[in-house]
This record gives sequence, C-alpha cells and structure tokens, in this order.
Amino acid sequence: MSCPDGDGFADDIPVSGVTDPAYDPDKDDREGNLRPQRLADFLGQARLKENLGLFMTAARERREALDHVFLIGPPGLGKTTLAFIIANELETDCKVTSAPALEKPKDLAGILTTLRERSVLFIDEVHRLKPAIEELLYIAMEDYELDWIIGQGPAARTIRIPVPPFTLVGATTKAGMVSSPLVSRFGIQLRFDYYESEELAAIIRRSSTILGARIESSAVGLLSRSSRGTPRIANRLLRRMRDFAQVGPLARPRAL
Repeated sequence: MSCPDGDGFADDIPVSGVTDPAYDPDKDDREGNLRPQRLADFLGQARLKENLGLFMTAARERREALDHVFLIGPPGLGKTTLAFIIANELETDCKVTSAPALEKPKDLAGILTTLRERSVLFIDEVHRLKPAIEELLYIAMEDYELDWIIGQGPAARTIRIPVPPFTLVGATTKAGMVSSPLVSRFGIQLRFDYYESEELAAIIRRSSTILGARIESSAVGLLSRSSRGTPRIANRLLRRMRDFAQVGPLARPRAL
C-alpha cells in the first residue's frame, strides 16, 4: 500500500519536523519505552508477523540460528523494533550497529568474533556498507567463518577464523542500493508496508496506556489520520499532544 493521502498529505510533498519519519534523537529519545518486546505485541504487518513467527518457532525448536533476515521498508515502520523482537523471541542477545559505523574490516571482525551462538547482529542502513566489509560478510553469513590476511607482501597468508552460528538482521530503506550477492544471502526477506489508520489507532492507544495519558476516541482518529501511515510519527504526535494537554485544558497547539 502507498502512503495514505486521505489525511491531506500528498506523497510528493516534502516533510520536516514532527512529520518526518526519519529517526531524530531529539524527538525520539524515549522511543525505546514504547517499543513492543514480543511479536504478539507488535501491531500491524499481519502477514509479515505470521511468516516470521513460523520461521522463529522452527528455528527455536531445532535450537538452530535463525536464517539471516532482510528487513525492507521506509523509515519509522518498525524495522529496528522487529530486530529486537527477533532476539527476544529466540531468547538470545542482540548486538546493534549501523553500516556507516563500520569503517574498516577489523570493526566487523571485532563484532563477529565476540558473538555467542545463535546471537542476533542487527546492521541498520545496510545499503551503506563499504565493499570490503560487505565481502567479509559473505563468508561469515554462509560458512560462519572470517577470511583474514596475516602479513604483507610475499609472506602474506590467509587464515579462516570460525565464528559462532549467528543471525544477521539487515535493515534498509533503499533495497535497490543493496548488491545482489548480499541480498541473495538473506534467507528471509520481509517487506514493510505503510500502516492502515485502524492499525495506527491501536498503536496510539497502546502507547497512550504506556505513557499514562488518557486519550479520547476522536483524538485517536485524528492522530492516526495525521501520521502518514507511520508509527514513529504517530508516537511523536502523541507525545507532543500530551505536552500540550499537560500545560492546561485551554492550551492549543501552534507550530509542530
């Protein structure tokens, strides 16, 4: 489904501020408090959840690492949240990084060699991986080994360092920029869709309960229609409206 336009927003109009779905530490510093921890609490994306739940149950029963997962979708739809849910459901730890933070192959090697068996490694913005790091990932994902070169010149030699079986969860907002060899190594590929107003309404009610804020049905409907199909925007609007409501009953929002 495309980004809903029934709320008066057009897809080609640039957005900024509170309606920008990109993560902003200043606006979303408390987003973690609202993240669901279990798949059953993750609202929306029904087909995606059904398939992922089946894959995780099978892996858990076999006590194997889940196949590598590729999460595709616009910002603010829950890709990072789902990565943490995968780790929670598999009862393992989750290490988090982003592609721009991996400057050199040794950065990735340091993370992979400290993983435990069946751990989850989440790499955000995977489309921004440097070629050298991406090539290092190929063997790690397929054979659970690292190719490492020791020495220089004629004395250089390659050794293979084993790493525990792990699950790589890669997330991207630009799937077309991810190379085909890397995409082909993800056994599970999940695409996020924009949320319907009813799904956003359920998310807003859940978030308001966590925040301890009372909200009327009419306000829920207004916020859900103004959220551009994106939970991050819905939660951001909810927090800002709570601020205005806290100031006083006559307070009116001005510029968001």
